[in-house]
Amino acid sequence: MTNKRYLITAGLPYSNGRLHVGHIAGAYLPADTWVRYRRACGDDVRFVCGSDDNGVTALIAARKEGKTPEELTAYYNASQARDFAGLGIEFDVYGGTHQPDFVEQHNRICQEFFLTIHEKGYFTKKTSTQLYDAEANQFLPDRFVKGTCYHKKEDGSVCGYAEAYGDQCEACGNAIDPMELIDPESTITGTKPEPRETTHWHLRLDEFEDRLREWLESKRQASDENPAWREMVLNFSLGQIKSGLPERAMTRDLEWGVPVPLDDPDAKGKALYVWFDAPIGYVSFTANLCARTEGDATNYARWFKDPDCRIVHFVGEDNTIFHTLTWPAMMLAEGSYQLPWQVIVNHFLNIKFPGKDETKVSKSRGTAVWIEDFLQTFDADPLRYYLTAIAPESARTAFDFDDLINRNNSELLAAFGNFVNRTMSQAHRHFEGKVPGVGERGDVDLAQLAEIQAAADRTAAQLEAFHFKAALGEAMGLARSANKYMDDKKPWKTVKNEATRADAATTINVALQTVRGLATLLAPFLPASGAKCAQMLVLEGDLPEALPWSEAAKELPAGTTLGDAVMLIKKLDRDKLFAEEAD
Repeated sequence: MTNKRYLITAGLPYSNGRLHVGHIAGAYLPADTWVRYRRACGDDVRFVCGSDDNGVTALIAARKEGKTPEELTAYYNASQARDFAGLGIEFDVYGGTHQPDFVEQHNRICQEFFLTIHEKGYFTKKTSTQLYDAEANQFLPDRFVKGTCYHKKEDGSVCGYAEAYGDQCEACGNAIDPMELIDPESTITGTKPEPRETTHWHLRLDEFEDRLREWLESKRQASDENPAWREMVLNFSLGQIKSGLPERAMTRDLEWGVPVPLDDPDAKGKALYVWFDAPIGYVSFTANLCARTEGDATNYARWFKDPDCRIVHFVGEDNTIFHTLTWPAMMLAEGSYQLPWQVIVNHFLNIKFPGKDETKVSKSRGTAVWIEDFLQTFDADPLRYYLTAIAPESARTAFDFDDLINRNNSELLAAFGNFVNRTMSQAHRHFEGKVPGVGERGDVDLAQLAEIQAAADRTAAQLEAFHFKAALGEAMGLARSANKYMDDKKPWKTVKNEATRADAATTINVALQTVRGLATLLAPFLPASGAKCAQMLVLEGDLPEALPWSEAAKELPAGTTLGDAVMLIKKLDRDKLFAEEAD
């Protein structure tokens, strides 16, 4: 197989608050897992992310916390970077659209992008009516307005979500025109805004309907080189085109953000729409990375403009429109960028606290499990395992602490952790901490060895298709077969008898080969556990070099000295955990 180049991005989190489990399940964990898998396959990968610092969300949060936007975004950019690191989510660059080391380059690339589109005639300058807060004495950008969603459901009834902001309805996923919101109110003063005239530059999305439709339709059929896109992504995006794409304003009455780069009196005091500049953050952060590692920022073109590179965006469901329609339309209008190879979208994650009903994860309502808090009690791998096992790939799922504890103990610990532990313990106790000799392998031994490669192939097939939950299931299937193998062979008994000791040696040899296979298959999902296994097996290098995918079934030579056995997975005690929480 020829190695490929991939540019992988995860949606930029707003730097207006802490990260919770919903964020991680939606975009960042599957992206990190896929990056780790691709690198284990030997591919050349860049993993890019950073905070979305511009726009009204930062202004709203800064106002609430009594900080300047610069102070607020710097604080949360650093906080989020720590959370990602704590979960083992490792970006090649974690930037920020208004962070000191990134803002100048980001602004310049955004403004060049805007001017190129403007020169090609794809913007329409329009004076239109927008909502104005007379008490605050300012026009209200999208997120400064909320009201009841007006969109119609499939049965013809109104969506009616009462907390819809002026950019997109979180309930139905449709883009919002603030002027059409039912009972709108200003999020600044709580007053009812009034319509006034203002001038903005609108991207003519309708000019790209045919090209976007053709591009999206081409993603339905899977091939060896191109996995099919998820149906919900295609159906939702194509449905938007069928309804007709409007001209969308790409500027705002706002000074916090990227200044509109036009010599026009009407552009004064205006910034680029945050959803114009945010996806360009992928580009500007990559340029920053290239400048630091290669000495040339313009090398970003090798990742965004070279068709030999595959671009994959991982986002949550609320970002679908922007990554399948708006951002691709911007790239088509600019003319030199290639369109994404894949856009992976997950549904929202709900939450169920002990003794309470399932509800939506919400920062404002406090119904969230914060990553910073979680990591004070739990290790990262159990959360990575659980969020993948319940991944909201085709429908919304719920985070449940009782379910997390049960899956950790009955699956991750019982199947994976215990198998590795008893294999290593037997090797150290009975075979001087070395890989025993191969001996005479019978059919059961050969079948277990064959299962390593078979499981690797099945896991890879699911990962190639972006089916993370199924891929994890295939990898854990190897752990279950390994435990059955050990239970059937009973090396702790056969090792005690001189006549059967050789068979015990063969069993532990096969078990150690399986540990290597398991570690390889699970390392993209559970990097901390994978690294510990590599150390126990004395495999050289860090991940992924220590556990390349192609060597999942490669045998450890007999006589190899093993490292010390270490605990991989801790048992979680619900009563103790929640007693500590109550304290």
